[in-house]
Amino acid sequence: MTSSHSRPQPHEVARVTSEAAELLEVLWGRASTAPVSASQLRVLFILEHNEGINLRTLADALGSTPPSTSRLCDRLQAVGFVERRPGATSRRELRLYLSPRGRVFLGDLRSRRERALESVLEQMPAGHRSALLQGLVAFCAAASEEIHDDEAPGARSA
Repeated sequence: MTSSHSRPQPHEVARVTSEAAELLEVLWGRASTAPVSASQLRVLFILEHNEGINLRTLADALGSTPPSTSRLCDRLQAVGFVERRPGATSRRELRLYLSPRGRVFLGDLRSRRERALESVLEQMPAGHRSALLQGLVAFCAAASEEIHDDEAPGARSA
């Protein structure tokens, strides 16, 4: 590990962040995502931030095909987490929305995940928790900006 007086290199921070993400996966595994799979959970997160997108746009965001994305949405609709509604301009185009039940599910999941993390965070000294919070806020801002830049029209090569 780099001493506190030197500047950590991006590769070192990436390695430790990757390790932290793996540990988060283990901790979050204790907060079951049933009845949805990891892929279905990604759909719910995308719909939460992109209300009313169409199937093709969702498939692109997932890096998947419209038929397999449609099957994911079929299962999510069957458990009441996703709603399909006709588009405003074309009734043939369906728009996808997170249902009220889907929103409740995500809220409950986040609460369970946060509780799983609290016991770990309580073991950390307050100063380290503050530094972690500051670093994570900056990380979230940078990651969000990069994700949104990637999603901008024309950002992807054809």
